[in-house]
Amino acid sequence: MALKSAMAVSGAILVLYLIAHMYGNLMVFGGQETFDNYAHHLRELGEPMLPHEGALWIIRVVLLASVLIHAYAAFTLWARARRARPAGQRYQSAHKRKSVQQTYASRTMRWGGVIVALFVVYHLLHLTTNTIAPGGASDSPYERVVNGFQIWWVVLSYLVAMVAVGLHLRHGIWSATQTLGGNKASRQRSINVIATVIALVITVGFLIPPFSVLFGLVS
Repeated sequence: MALKSAMAVSGAILVLYLIAHMYGNLMVFGGQETFDNYAHHLRELGEPMLPHEGALWIIRVVLLASVLIHAYAAFTLWARARRARPAGQRYQSAHKRKSVQQTYASRTMRWGGVIVALFVVYHLLHLTTNTIAPGGASDSPYERVVNGFQIWWVVLSYLVAMVAVGLHLRHGIWSATQTLGGNKASRQRSINVIATVIALVITVGFLIPPFSVLFGLVS
């Protein structure tokens, strides 16, 4: 239960971060000055109480800790379930359809998590550290975004990653709600709707900027 709770809480922190990050990404529609000022102010957040980039580093540490806790809990729970299942045994019951759905969901969570983790590394190297520069390197965050998303395969990789994020969120929010006590039968439908809506909003919100750049709506 402790591992499931840790996974749920760390996942909730990551969801809140995704919502804030999505909001920041949408500032690309305000133009270069607006977007670059937003990126600059993130580094000044908390001054003078905190040093330059102090708040940003606190956020990074919290996010890194959340990712590590989330990944550790997920892997440990998966390993326990695997050890508890007799070799070669296939689950058979009258609820076969439900079993298939659960298997699909677990596979989506596992492989989706791997895809998202790999994409985060690429995303940081591209738009944060400016180490990878498809379309051309720039000191301007706005130009890095626009230069990169003018390339179709960059947008395609983003699409694949965000679909994985959406599927991960859909099942993760539902699972976390169950873990944190929202497991009453009367709430199941509402929980499913809420999980789906949140996953869709975040996925679409993240995909709007890259496709807008690709189709020339942002330049």
